[in-house]
Amino acid sequence: MNIEVLIQDFSTVFNSKEKVQSFFAPGRVNLIGEHTDYNGGHVFPCALTVGTYAIARKTNDSKVRLFSKNFHSLGIIEFDVNELVFKEQDDWANYPKGVIKMFKAAGFKVETGFEVLFFGNIPNGAGLSSSASIELVTSQLLKDLFNLSLDMIEMVKLSQKSENEFNGVSCGIMDQFAIGMGKKDNAIFLDTNTLDYEYVPVKMEGISIVIANSNKRRGLAESKYNERRSECESALRELQRVLTISSLGDLCEEDFEKNKHLIKNDIERKRARHAVYENMRTIKAVKALNNGDIKLFGQLMNASHNSLRDDYEVTCIELDTLVAAALANGAIGSRMTGAGFGGCTVSLVHDSKIEEFIKAVQSVYEETIGYKADFHVVSIGDGTRQI
Repeated sequence: MNIEVLIQDFSTVFNSKEKVQSFFAPGRVNLIGEHTDYNGGHVFPCALTVGTYAIARKTNDSKVRLFSKNFHSLGIIEFDVNELVFKEQDDWANYPKGVIKMFKAAGFKVETGFEVLFFGNIPNGAGLSSSASIELVTSQLLKDLFNLSLDMIEMVKLSQKSENEFNGVSCGIMDQFAIGMGKKDNAIFLDTNTLDYEYVPVKMEGISIVIANSNKRRGLAESKYNERRSECESALRELQRVLTISSLGDLCEEDFEKNKHLIKNDIERKRARHAVYENMRTIKAVKALNNGDIKLFGQLMNASHNSLRDDYEVTCIELDTLVAAALANGAIGSRMTGAGFGGCTVSLVHDSKIEEFIKAVQSVYEETIGYKADFHVVSIGDGTRQI
C-alpha cells in the first residue's frame, strides 16, 4: 500500500496540508483453536500483511472527524470527543468511537479532537477481523497523537473491552491480541485464560496459507455468537457443581468424558465438548508444527472443522462446501476460521498446486452455491505499529 497516496487522500478529504502521522494494524487468521478464546482455552492465530491503515492528525477543537475510503458514500462522520455514544447511523465509526471512550474511561487524557482517514485492504465481512483491526489502529494513533503511556497488551484489552461493552459483541481476546502482538513469520500460541503466550515459527517449506472468502456476509453482533457463548457458560456452571474449574479450557478430553453427564442439556453438552476437544487439538497442533509434522497439523485442522460443523454448529453450506472441495483437491488441511455462519476458510496448500487448487475449488463452489468465492494467498506479518 502506497502511504503517500493515502496522505494525499487525507489532505483532499480534510482540506489540510498539515503534518500527519501514519499507522497500521493487520487483519488476522486463526490457524486452529476456534471458539476457545472465551472458554479459557488456547488459540493459534497469526497477523497478516493486509490490514487497516490510518492517517491522522490532532486538531485544536473537540471534534473527531473520521473518513473511510472503504465506506466512501458515508462521507466524514463527526462527533464530539466528550460525547461518545453508540449511534446506529455512525456505522463503522462506532468501532473507533468505542476505543476512544474506553481510553478516556481508563483515565487516559484525550482532550482535543482529531481527524483520521482509514483504509482497509482486508476483504470486508470476510471474518479476518476488520473490526479488531480498526480498534487496534485507533489505539495506536491515540497513544502516539496524545503521547499516552501504555503498552500493547493494555491497548489489546481496551480494544476488546470496547467491542464487548460499546459495540455489544461478546468476543474473546484472540482477535485483538493477534492483531496487536503479531510477529512476521510466526503464529501466537496464546492461553486465553492467563494471556501467557509464545511465538511459534511457521516453517512450512513449499506450503502456503490460502484463505477462501465464501462471500456469504454475516454480521458478528447479530449472529448466534453470543448464544454459543451463553450455552458454554451454562455447561460450565453445571460442571462446576462438582469440579473445581474456572473454564472449560481447564479440562482434558478424559476429564470431560468422565463428567459430561453433569451437563443435562444435550445441546450444551455438544457445545462444551467442542470447547474442550478444540483446546486439546490446538495444543497438539502446535506440538506437531514444532516437530515439523505438517500432515498431523492438517489432520487436526480437518477435525476442528468437523467439530465446528457437528458439535458447535457454526458452519454453513458455503463453508462446508469450500472445505470439502479443498480436501478433495489436495489441501493438506482445511477448516472454517473466525466466528462462522459465513466468512472464510483457511487451507494449507502446496505452492506448486495453488493455481489448480483455486480453479478446482472455485468451480465446485460456484456450481454448488451459485456465486463465486474469493481466494487470497496470505503472508504472516507484524502487529500494530506506527509507520
